[in-house]
Amino acid sequence: MQIFKVGGAVRDRLLGLPVTDIDWVVVGATADEMLAKGYRPVGADFPVFLHPKTGEEYALARTERKSGRGYGGFTFHASPEVTLEEDLIRRDLTINAIAEDDLQNLTDPYHGQRDLEARILRHVSPAFAEDPLRVLRVARFAARYASLGFAVAPETLELMRQLSESGELQALTAERSWKEISRALMEDQPQVFIQVLRDCGALKVLMPEVDALFGVPQPEAHHPEIDTGLHTLSVLEQSALHKQPLTVRWACLLHDLGKGLTPEEEWPRHIAHEHTGLKLIKAVNERFKAPKDCQELALLVGKYHTHCHRALELKASTLLELLQSFDVYRRPQRFEEFIGACEMDARGRKGLEQRSYPQADYLRGAAQAAREVAVQPLLEKGFKGPELGEALKRERLKALKAYKDRASA
Repeated sequence: MQIFKVGGAVRDRLLGLPVTDIDWVVVGATADEMLAKGYRPVGADFPVFLHPKTGEEYALARTERKSGRGYGGFTFHASPEVTLEEDLIRRDLTINAIAEDDLQNLTDPYHGQRDLEARILRHVSPAFAEDPLRVLRVARFAARYASLGFAVAPETLELMRQLSESGELQALTAERSWKEISRALMEDQPQVFIQVLRDCGALKVLMPEVDALFGVPQPEAHHPEIDTGLHTLSVLEQSALHKQPLTVRWACLLHDLGKGLTPEEEWPRHIAHEHTGLKLIKAVNERFKAPKDCQELALLVGKYHTHCHRALELKASTLLELLQSFDVYRRPQRFEEFIGACEMDARGRKGLEQRSYPQADYLRGAAQAAREVAVQPLLEKGFKGPELGEALKRERLKALKAYKDRASA
């Protein structure tokens, strides 16, 4: 039995990056031998075991063969005869197909070190094209390592294009797709993930609503970058620079989908794009079964982001309506995330990335003014039920009018 460290742990150590998860491959062993040593089996698909003390994953060396559609359409074969090189060749990228023994001696049959030095994301073998999930994985790695200068090899991009055109991407489950998308959005340069998907034709398959934004012009006075797709990439880039959470980054990606529906004769204006985009945002949310908080924020940002940009001009009654829509009294964090997404939208414009966004603090102040209206005095006056709700609304409206007067004084 021989044990090797493989995959991301080896790759990231060689890049001088922190190593988080460690994966191990075991060559020359059987499942019975692993069990006899106290390893605990996990999963039914292939022989993976948890170390009795560390809990880390140890997988028996295995080969795989395509047997159906999609990510799960593979037959695995694990036996003591499977060599380390045979196990490594089934991996996606050369930089992930390097193994290391306990003395840090490397086994690198597919030139992963060379590609690390050249900053290239290259597939290990033609079998890469058998797994559609790899399209998303490679785009995610491109987002993760873009700051180090990594790019996808042209021949790998071509395989990704073939996969995108084959119909295999449709075989991916919503859960698997969301896992890759959500991880990619939390990388340092999530806009690279979207760009790579677009470069290989996968964006058109997975998120045609986002792909449709490229080439759609906006008024240059407000959007010096003009192209709506490029604007979306910039907004996503800003969301990462400002360390926004996943909910905000998802909303940033989807906020302008309505502009993809504007008839060409109306370009570059996009009247009511906030409302026309809602059905598209809903469709994308449902397609990937995004978590509820991501779904809700994306819809609210899509509907109200122009309200946020015009916050200083809004009437007190419109302000109140906005605050009520977000339930700022019980869910203050969601309103804070909305403000964050809108600020990223404002900053995601060519040459305006550093521009101040006073609307953010103005809306925070408005929310605070509405929250400070006390319920107790109204209860003491005998208000209850629907009448109490209306009285509370009137008092909050008065508070917002006073707030607006103070802010403009």
